[in-house]
Amino acid sequence: MTNNIFIHSSSDVEEGAVVGAGTKIWHFCHVFKGARIGTNCKIGQNVVIHSTAVLGNNVKVQNNVSIYDAVYLEDDVFCGPSCVFTNIYNPRSAVPRNSAEFYRKTLVRKGASIGANATIVCGVEIGRYAFIGAGSVVTKNVPDYALVYGVPGQIKGWMCECGGKIKFAKSKGACEACKMRYLKKRSQVARI
Repeated sequence: MTNNIFIHSSSDVEEGAVVGAGTKIWHFCHVFKGARIGTNCKIGQNVVIHSTAVLGNNVKVQNNVSIYDAVYLEDDVFCGPSCVFTNIYNPRSAVPRNSAEFYRKTLVRKGASIGANATIVCGVEIGRYAFIGAGSVVTKNVPDYALVYGVPGQIKGWMCECGGKIKFAKSKGACEACKMRYLKKRSQVARI
């Protein structure tokens, strides 16, 4: 393979898909024409990436994930096994809605992590370095650094860029693992 791209022989990467250098695509994947995958991504087995889906650099997608049209993953996003993205809010089998006019954009910002079996309802934005717990259902926007879990997903805390929990005393906080410092104002967190 060129540019250190690896595509397993059981996978189908259609002509016209863009795959960045250093990316690895494992068993039984299907990448549609027009899809864009950045550099150094790791795509687990049985992953489907549709035509207008975009993956940034260093994205890791675990097994059994479908990334549909109008789903955008920025750099360093992690998608756990069998997490679910949607792109049509009100699907019906008998009412065709499989075109761009019906898709609702889903944006997952840099560094966010989505746990195994979590469902992301279309039309939401997941903030930078947010952390979605396994099995959660996300139905609304998630702010930067938020720890969200439950059905429906609710903010239960705050996560550092390193993946450790941020402990706040009033508006100032620090990561329990790496000691990086943060400020919190209402439901907005920013690194100091």
